[in-house]
Amino acid sequence: MGNINHVCFRNFDLDQPWTFEAYENMGGYKAWRKILRGELTREFVLEEMKASELRGRGGAGFPTGLKWSFLNPNAPGQKYVVCNSDEGEPGTCKDRDILRYNPHQVIEGMAIAGFVMGATVGYNYIRGEFYEPIERFEIALQEAKAAGLIGLELKDTKVAFDLHTHIGAGAYICGEETALLESLEGKKGYPRFKPPFPANFGLYGQPTTVNNTESFASVPIILEKGSKWFSEQGIPNNGGTKIFCVSGHVNKPGNYEVPLGMPFSELLELAGGVRDGNKLKAVIPGGSSAPILTADVMMKIDMDFDSLAKAGSMLGSGAVIVMDETTCMVKVLSRLAHFYDEESCGQCTPCREGTGWVSRIVHRILHGDGKPDDLDLLDNVAANMIGRTICVLADALAMPVQSFIRCFREEFEYFIEHGKSMVEGN
Repeated sequence: MGNINHVCFRNFDLDQPWTFEAYENMGGYKAWRKILRGELTREFVLEEMKASELRGRGGAGFPTGLKWSFLNPNAPGQKYVVCNSDEGEPGTCKDRDILRYNPHQVIEGMAIAGFVMGATVGYNYIRGEFYEPIERFEIALQEAKAAGLIGLELKDTKVAFDLHTHIGAGAYICGEETALLESLEGKKGYPRFKPPFPANFGLYGQPTTVNNTESFASVPIILEKGSKWFSEQGIPNNGGTKIFCVSGHVNKPGNYEVPLGMPFSELLELAGGVRDGNKLKAVIPGGSSAPILTADVMMKIDMDFDSLAKAGSMLGSGAVIVMDETTCMVKVLSRLAHFYDEESCGQCTPCREGTGWVSRIVHRILHGDGKPDDLDLLDNVAANMIGRTICVLADALAMPVQSFIRCFREEFEYFIEHGKSMVEGN
């Protein structure tokens, strides 16, 4: 892939990159100032967003420009832009670093989005445990307001955009955009039925667009360098760079911003390879809700939305969880099942009951009480969870369950028969 052009992490070599001065010195707020001076139109910015082939970085991978076009800027009444910085997907740790080191780029991206969609108010919903990211973002927001760039009454311009920080309380379900909106309104974070979609009925019943932190942070660069430059950083239909959170059994875990479409083998090399010289066994490529893939599949695959979907998994949030040959898959699935059982909001019966059933069955297998028909039972329960709930939390457990059994059935059968793992040392 040659040299990597960073987008969200482009300022990491600067001293105190989170400051207003540092951001302005590298060209920050240039696009927003053009908008304030009336030099860019909504139509131009929207077309640039579409041409950039930026796809949502929070998990779904929906084209960002297309999503923005769903909200009518001329609709009467208040409209809102909301940033989803909840980041609760296990294995994901990118958005907090964007907020820590490049908060102004998120602010500018949200302001530009507000301009395009006619929204004059925005909220950044940040996970409550993120003490330093919250502090950095709030300081940056006050700097932007003091500079006269953010607010409802900006001097010598008809454009206005006010922005607020909202701190969540650590509920995984609030990463789902409609549950996040319910939480913003001060209610319990229950996902809403769709339709109506947020573009028509969002925050306080008004038109709203919700995007991920990394998505908003990519926007100023698209306008600064052009949609063609951005799209060419990736591959067709997968424009730009993507931050992959590489964790697990690698020598150098961390956040890596690389072009979309980079082969997994190259990403693994950047992360120092598999630890202790062990063999790669499996990878969860897009956060804990993504179906697991075996080493043979992963070493032949490219890291983009379409390639991973074709392989039977998904890019998701970009959390790449690497597992070596010492990993017991029964233990991994037991941990994941427990998490989703705990985090289910309980609104939908298939999720409320299904996550509990899956957790108890896998727990039973793990403790030597598995039954020969447990794997078929797990598969059946998972099949009856998928697509039968208001949001996709049920799917987020059901899909991994089916993939674990499909890819590593012999491990589960061995554990049921012998009451212990077939992996030495487990």
